[in-house]
Amino acid sequence: MTLVHDRPSVTPIPEGDTSPIDTKPRSRFAWCVTGSGHFLDESMAIAARLPQVDLFLSAAAEEVLPIYQMRIEDLKPAFRVFRDKTASAVPVGMLYDDVYHTVIVAPATSNTVAKCAFGISDSLPTNMFAQAGKLGIPGVVFACDTEPVVVTKSPHDWVTLRPRRIELDNVERLRGIDHCHVVTTPAELEAWLDVRLIELSLAWTTSSS
Repeated sequence: MTLVHDRPSVTPIPEGDTSPIDTKPRSRFAWCVTGSGHFLDESMAIAARLPQVDLFLSAAAEEVLPIYQMRIEDLKPAFRVFRDKTASAVPVGMLYDDVYHTVIVAPATSNTVAKCAFGISDSLPTNMFAQAGKLGIPGVVFACDTEPVVVTKSPHDWVTLRPRRIELDNVERLRGIDHCHVVTTPAELEAWLDVRLIELSLAWTTSSS
């Protein structure tokens, strides 16, 4: 997926939200959700504590969120929600309109990690990641398959996974991508965001303890 050259001059309004986007340059976090259930609850809880966050959902995320008892309608009061509905990823144009100062992909499936590591942009989250990097906007990816043995929560139980060498190699490749930081736990994600908030002279909306 590539960004169309004739980008709309009007910032798109997320589905179900009629409030205008902030006009202050680079005033918001862009939080991209993929089809992973790995630490999904913890990731969304962190997102809810950040100021001015917009959610960018992949098609897979739309399928997975309800499985984990997170309905999109329930997310809209707390977040502006953008969905992967356009072939040219129109919402990505807001990066060029200086709306976002930080792009977060959390949690990120091994599929998303591989695409980001090899420069493939064919979903809303991967397009956001790629275009942010080209603009020098800092990003962080919470990668799921990062250890030889990964214990993750399925909708009904805990599951033990054994990532293949290719998944582990892709995580290491992703670490070398410009303007990208890779984290492997909710605690690491929160710590990175602690630093980012200080850089932006912002604060958590609730206690981070």
